[in-house]
Amino acid sequence: MTMLRFLSTRLLGMLIVLVVVATVTYAVFYLLPTNPAQLACGRPCTPDNLARAEAFMGTDLPWWRQLWEFLSGIVTGRSFGHGDAAVLCAAPCFGYSFQQNASVTDLIVSRFPVSASIAIGAAILWLVAGVAGGVVSALKRGTWIDRTVMTVAIAGVSAPSYLVGLLAILIFGFTLGWLPTGGYVPFTEDPVQWFVHLVLPWCTLAFISAAIYARLTRGQMIEQMGEDYIRTARAKGLTEGRVVTRHGLRNAIIPVVTIFGLDLGALLGGTVITEKVFSMQGLGALLIDAVHQLDLQLVVGFTLFAAFLIVVANFVVDLLYVFVDPRVKAAA
Repeated sequence: MTMLRFLSTRLLGMLIVLVVVATVTYAVFYLLPTNPAQLACGRPCTPDNLARAEAFMGTDLPWWRQLWEFLSGIVTGRSFGHGDAAVLCAAPCFGYSFQQNASVTDLIVSRFPVSASIAIGAAILWLVAGVAGGVVSALKRGTWIDRTVMTVAIAGVSAPSYLVGLLAILIFGFTLGWLPTGGYVPFTEDPVQWFVHLVLPWCTLAFISAAIYARLTRGQMIEQMGEDYIRTARAKGLTEGRVVTRHGLRNAIIPVVTIFGLDLGALLGGTVITEKVFSMQGLGALLIDAVHQLDLQLVVGFTLFAAFLIVVANFVVDLLYVFVDPRVKAAA
């Protein structure tokens, strides 16, 4: 019952956050002077054509009614227009892109595998490299190993992602010719080429993010290894490896788990710069195109979808706390 109450509270909080994000996002984009019907009306746009476009898209309704139609469409789906010309948007409907003549959901689903491939691979790489580097640096504090790891970490934190990506393309793509410089091959078509084309984007993102994780892990490990329970564990005769991994690292990794979940959720919503540098048509490229075309339906739907990913990632982190942190498990 305690775990059920914990899950119910978190799920209710997720729902409230998503409703607030949807409301604010909708208000920001649809209460602006820009009229989506005006953009879709074409040229010449006569008053009669504009009125028909507004009625078809539903922008002639009061703002609160438009917001309700948008939110209810996510659950039940919705339609635009009437009669034979009506456009059906099946649930979950995050809107309809009249510029691209497709539902926002379908556009997101078609681009999501690209962004997910980049984000998940890079996240695993930077988590392993960052945590391992931070632990080694903390255990070798003050040595040349510590200084080397922190120097690389500072370089990673300071370097812009586009610069790292361009340097990787120049060195490993053009100069050495080891890896392709861009493009995406679906996993279902050729798993080997899928992996090869993603190596550079993975390493680019991992180099930047692993630096942050290494610095964070190092600081946490230094703090934890000086606690009384570490000295107690050593006094009991536990091996140094068990003291480090079972006690020190387990407590030091708690804030790392928090940041990792949020970072992964944000990256799943699209890696704008990395996708552009490596010519990959993921969610980031989709968002840029939507902004350039003033495709408000797509921008609003994409923003809500990205917020959903971050909220879900935060929910997963809360669940992981129960297993990672004994204090949370006891409180639950």
